[in-house]
Amino acid sequence: MSRVKETVEVEVPVHTAYNQWTQFEEFPNFMEGVEEVRQLDDRHNHWVTKIGGVRREFDTEIVDQLPDERITWRSTTEGTQQKGMVRFQRVDDTHTRVELVMDVEPSGAAEKAGDKLGMIDRRVKGDMRRFKEFIEHRGDESGAWRGRIKPG
Repeated sequence: MSRVKETVEVEVPVHTAYNQWTQFEEFPNFMEGVEEVRQLDDRHNHWVTKIGGVRREFDTEIVDQLPDERITWRSTTEGTQQKGMVRFQRVDDTHTRVELVMDVEPSGAAEKAGDKLGMIDRRVKGDMRRFKEFIEHRGDESGAWRGRIKPG
């Protein structure tokens, strides 16, 4: 399993950055290769991705969500192994540090080769840079979900 970690500082308050990240269906606006995310309920999302010509559909479950602090998830679809956490840290009234840590198990020869060449790492770095551009350009969130999801 490969671990990817990237941090960006965004020029919006912590609640704005967090609120925008809870809008999972907006992810295709800044995540390369993500064609669709459908939120099924408070805990579950269905993803459609196309990376390197390979189309995948998989489901994820949010296992821990604490407003303005963190969102932790894991995949629940057999054959797609990933888990991760995004953390939000207030820098000051108008700046937030957003840190994404993901563990991904590539499947198939093409994905494994791409991982060895650093493609997953570059993609996550680009996604975080695009999130920064997306939220700073908007200036505010497109929606918000402030509920608490506890592990277990």
